[in-house]
Amino acid sequence: MSTTELVKQLRERTGAGMLDCKKALEANNGDVEKAIEELRKKGLAQAAKKAGRIAAEGVVDSYIHGNGRIGVLVEVNIETDFAAQNDEFRAFVKDIAMQIAASKPEYVDRDEIPADVLEKEKEIIRAQSLKEGKPANVVEKMVDGRLEKFYKEACLLEQPWIRDPSVTIRQLLTERIAKIGENINIRRFVRFEKGEGLARREENFADEVNKQMNK
Repeated sequence: MSTTELVKQLRERTGAGMLDCKKALEANNGDVEKAIEELRKKGLAQAAKKAGRIAAEGVVDSYIHGNGRIGVLVEVNIETDFAAQNDEFRAFVKDIAMQIAASKPEYVDRDEIPADVLEKEKEIIRAQSLKEGKPANVVEKMVDGRLEKFYKEACLLEQPWIRDPSVTIRQLLTERIAKIGENINIRRFVRFEKGEGLARREENFADEVNKQMNK
């Protein structure tokens, strides 16, 4: 495969600029996989530098699933209004809305979890561990480990991405920052599920049949 074709392939797979792709290939003797790894590392380092920049533009987007059974509203911010119109950014926002619909997170990140909620979760884990017969001196270590599982379920940024479970939403966010070149912040979301929290009428099947037969 020619150098031009390799550069094209690398650009398609990473979204990096032509010059960056060419340099990465040269530095790795034409090995595409190693070039991708180098570009990702470079991109992630650049993304880390952008993370502190103000992102006040962006969009509020929605996603409706299952013929109106689940609905999501999410606000995702980016630095400029121009970038907010970027197809890559819009696709990312839609992916995040779908993630929220499918995986039902409660918070964006762990620092949003109220102290009382976190303490209650710890108490539950402690009680479960003691019930399992674990020694008291081991329980606290187990609390920390099981809290990590709780974070992965409750916090959007810690969840595995539904399109590729090997990637977390935090990693996906970092990659998009590197690719688009601006800081991106998932600010807030709300998820609705039809009938959620409502008491449902319980039917007794035998009584229902009897009613029908005695009509």
